[in-house]
Amino acid sequence: MSDSQTVSAAVAKLYNTYPFPPEALLDEPPPGYNWRWNWLAAHNFCTGQKPQRQDIRILDAGCGTGVSTEYLVHLNPQASVVGIDLSTSALAVAKERCQRSGATHVEFHHLSLFNVEQLPGEFDLINCVGVLHHTSDPIRGIQALAKKLAPGGLMHIFVYGELGRWEIQLMQKAIALLQGDKRGDYRDGVQVGRKVFASLPENNRIVKYDKQRWSLENNKDEYFADMYVHPQEIDYNIETLFELIDASGLEFIGFSNPSFWDLERLLGKAPELVERAKELSDRQLYRLIELLDPEVTHYEFFLGRPPLIKADWSDDNALLAATPELNPCIEGFPSQCFFNYDYQIVNLSVAEFEFMQRCDANSTVAEILTGVQLGLDEVRKLLQQQLILLTPA
Repeated sequence: MSDSQTVSAAVAKLYNTYPFPPEALLDEPPPGYNWRWNWLAAHNFCTGQKPQRQDIRILDAGCGTGVSTEYLVHLNPQASVVGIDLSTSALAVAKERCQRSGATHVEFHHLSLFNVEQLPGEFDLINCVGVLHHTSDPIRGIQALAKKLAPGGLMHIFVYGELGRWEIQLMQKAIALLQGDKRGDYRDGVQVGRKVFASLPENNRIVKYDKQRWSLENNKDEYFADMYVHPQEIDYNIETLFELIDASGLEFIGFSNPSFWDLERLLGKAPELVERAKELSDRQLYRLIELLDPEVTHYEFFLGRPPLIKADWSDDNALLAATPELNPCIEGFPSQCFFNYDYQIVNLSVAEFEFMQRCDANSTVAEILTGVQLGLDEVRKLLQQQLILLTPA
């Protein structure tokens, strides 16, 4: 077998042994939401406006046991969804998961993302979370996916960061050394790893880091195996991440956790340094932030295939003529205090609350403002907070 086939076989063996993620199967739709998996919310985040179509095609590349796939189906009722994965055991769980929760408009294929060209047609949204860094050639993988992204389409990617996973890397190497010629026996690897953690002193750096960040989920062997005995992992920093992104040939739209990449939260007490940092390029700024906050365990971001039309709501007349509606990924509304798309608490003024109550996807901003004392800058603030979606006139 080629190196790529060897790696793929080893990864498939791990997930056939420990289907991942090991979330419970439900006889109802999954609770809550992940806005990155909601086409309306994701498109609004990336472009500043509601998409023109909802009858789209979605690919879940490396779907595992179907946790993300199930959400993609339920959060996008007009879409058709395809899930692919290397593990037959994980796919069996994914199929049962979706059947039990009533996620019907989905199909699954036992397929490597390297061979995604075998699927017919293009996709408007591609989700690839926790997959590329486990392949033998992430650049080849992202290029294969990019070829299946339709014009105007979005791709959401999640890959590991090296700085925040340093202790994990050390434990991975330690377990591999102790396994010796039993490496590749993943159940043995989990047993070895468990014994190591049980034996190390409580003040050991690796033990403290695991307890602080991962111990709750790592009670399950599936999580422990995925983290500590995985046969293939490539971790990134900002510089190597953008080498991967550039190789895709797609447009980098932005990180989907933008609050982390705000320098103010780190250097807000030194405004002169924040001002100095304005001389940096975007990539240099990202690198600065991760160097100052090396807790970066992963990168999650959106890529897009042009033409991707982004709205500019600086023109008052265009904003007044637009039709607003509520972001589908909010919880606890109607109330002046509720959770936003990212499960952060939002507190509205009385006027903002009244405006949002009238965002029914039928009235224009101008029509709503005839009965609400709210300025256009406040409307723009609601849009910036991802609380509303706008459809241009």
